[in-house]
Amino acid sequence: MTYSTESTTQTPQGNDNRKLIYGILITALVLTWGYIFYDKSKTKETVTLLETKISNVDSARNAIQAEYTLVSAKADSLTQNNLQLHGSLAEKGTEIQKLKVNIGNILRKKDATSAELADAKNMISDLNGKISGLFVEIEKLKGENQTLTTSNQQLNTEKTQLTSDKQNLEQNLSKTATEKQQLADKVDVASTLQASHIAILAIDLKSNGKEKETNTAKRADFMRVIFTVDANRVTPSGSKDFYIIITGPDGKSFNDGGNFTTREDGEKGFTNKVSVAYEQGKPMPPVSFNWKKSDKYVEGNYKIEIYNNGFKIGESLKTLKKGGLFS
Repeated sequence: MTYSTESTTQTPQGNDNRKLIYGILITALVLTWGYIFYDKSKTKETVTLLETKISNVDSARNAIQAEYTLVSAKADSLTQNNLQLHGSLAEKGTEIQKLKVNIGNILRKKDATSAELADAKNMISDLNGKISGLFVEIEKLKGENQTLTTSNQQLNTEKTQLTSDKQNLEQNLSKTATEKQQLADKVDVASTLQASHIAILAIDLKSNGKEKETNTAKRADFMRVIFTVDANRVTPSGSKDFYIIITGPDGKSFNDGGNFTTREDGEKGFTNKVSVAYEQGKPMPPVSFNWKKSDKYVEGNYKIEIYNNGFKIGESLKTLKKGGLFS
């Protein structure tokens, strides 16, 4: 009975201990699960914040990338259409290309920070401004170039007209010069004097100084050439030269006077030169001169040719006979 009483007394105390332990365990488990749920909630919130931040960064990157693509296309179009940039324009084109490279380097970075993206956005804004400024300057230069092209075309037209006028003037001058020369040649030819009444006398000079005409070679002491210069209304007044060529019976000319230039035969030797004072349009007294050979005259024909202004203006023959014993 005593054993039974002790057992009945100890059972409620054991149950109370187990309940306490269970309560503590349950409370700890609840607290653990609560912490787990709380931590998981915080982690999810953090992940959500990170995802939102990443999404915002990607969205900003995409917006900047789209803006850069548009601006880059404008820059490429502007520089490609104006390949030959010079001076300050070339420097601005170089600056634009450098900005494009810097922006592209940032956008190609997968881990680009917000600060770097902000820098890229600022550079895109700067790039836009530089492109706009370059475009304005290029358009201004195009306008000036168009003005210069128009002016150049006008100058070319005027030059062509002036060249045509010059050619016409030169042709007219050439024609006038040709006509003037032709007229001068005609005047020159027309001003050539003509000789007429040409006479060649063989003179026998007596010991008393008297002269007697002869046709015998052995009696001839000298020859006298006489001719008349016809009046000419074209020939101006002044001293006129007449060249006389005397050719002997052997066909050789006596070139005692030197050479002169003829219009048809070039240089020729002459026997004598006579200068006379001519008065325009008026008849002149006969011209005469004496010619004496250095040796004896021989029988045969002596030809006399008279030249003026390079032209032969008259000729005549004188025949000397051998003569008899008493001639």
